[in-house]
Amino acid sequence: MTVTLQHDPRLDLVLERVVDVAPELVWAAWTVPAHVKKWFTPVPWKTVDCEIDLRPGGIFRTVMRSPEGQEITNVGCFLEIVANRKLIWTVALKPGYRPSDPTFDVPTFTAIIMMEPQGKGTKYTALAMHKDEKDRNAHDRMGFSEGWGKALDQLVAAAKTM
Repeated sequence: MTVTLQHDPRLDLVLERVVDVAPELVWAAWTVPAHVKKWFTPVPWKTVDCEIDLRPGGIFRTVMRSPEGQEITNVGCFLEIVANRKLIWTVALKPGYRPSDPTFDVPTFTAIIMMEPQGKGTKYTALAMHKDEKDRNAHDRMGFSEGWGKALDQLVAAAKTM
């Protein structure tokens, strides 16, 4: 299955990389709460809780903790799920597609995570879609590339131990 992705560079941030773990392991890392807790938040932060109801309209919730003990809860809603290939979720909606009021400083976005087999590994694409350039640029200044890149490195390391 070849997945093509069209994005608007004015509104979207993209992380694309080929990683040396199979799509099924990347999928498990994204969809099993115990696995998500191992990699989702860039060190030195930690993901201390995760809840997943893997269906359209289902919850995707994480609780991140800073080294100083500050906790941030992120609640989103899955929009589309294609096993071992694609996850789409957003923080703009709560479970059941209810509109959300995010309670943290990251701009509202929709994430598309795609996994395409590439040799023995995976072509991994993460797209963060924003409503306007202001939100896109704010998310970029917050360290999207570095943070999501570090989290992907942590995902790969965790997947190799599954």
